[in-house]
Amino acid sequence: MSRQQGANGKGKSSGRGRDNSKSKTYARGNAPVKKKTTPKSNSNPDLIRLNKYVANSGMCSRREADQHIAMGLVTVNGKVILEMGYKVKLDDEVRYDGARINPEKKAYVLLNKPKGFATTTSEQKGRTVMDLVSNATNARIKPIGRLGRNSTGLLLFTNDEKVVSRFTSSNKGVERLFHLELDRNLKFEDLKTIREGFKIEGKQISVEEIDFVNNTKNEIGVKIKNTGNTILHTIFEHFKYELVRIDCVQIAHLTKKDIPRGNWKILSQQEVNTLKMM
Repeated sequence: MSRQQGANGKGKSSGRGRDNSKSKTYARGNAPVKKKTTPKSNSNPDLIRLNKYVANSGMCSRREADQHIAMGLVTVNGKVILEMGYKVKLDDEVRYDGARINPEKKAYVLLNKPKGFATTTSEQKGRTVMDLVSNATNARIKPIGRLGRNSTGLLLFTNDEKVVSRFTSSNKGVERLFHLELDRNLKFEDLKTIREGFKIEGKQISVEEIDFVNNTKNEIGVKIKNTGNTILHTIFEHFKYELVRIDCVQIAHLTKKDIPRGNWKILSQQEVNTLKMM
């Protein structure tokens, strides 16, 4: 029996006497062997299917969302979308039956703003109020209304469009109470005129309430429904007073109690419910 035969004598080669270069080459990958690759993903984490967006907003189920999309009830950035599987960005304006919707959980944050922070979401304005509430929630909240960079006090943030519209409603609005300090004593006749309402260049100017604070004539409490504080400058500059300090001390039923300057709190469910019922 030769060395190259197997024990059964059928001539099975031991491999010593033949050229195995082809098999070796094949094993080394020089032959046309397809390498195992991981398929590339075309998904964009910043995009979400429209039916999921609608369903996550709490309006309906995803299957029902498909039906509403097919009926033309959903718009994206003002355009009716009928395409199944259409994808949108989280910051797109999506409306269901005319009302804007949001797929995020609703969040409500109350900040006691210090001086030196601009009320804006722009990153080009230096220090902003968004820096102060960056750790409050993962939701994309925005401030309702404005406080000047050197103004202080309460500022409400939310992603709830219904609450925002309640604040910005020209017919109703939400009351905010300001504590103002003037550069000189406010004359009683000026206080009376502001309380009764007056016109500047034909435009009616009015406040909800106004009165002296702490028995001083240069500290004033003013309640308004405007979302900004520009109206305060307009009023007192008209009567030749300079606003030394502007502090928002109350928004609707919300106060600065237990919120130190520069800090924030998440509104309780009871506070949110009261705010929505106003």
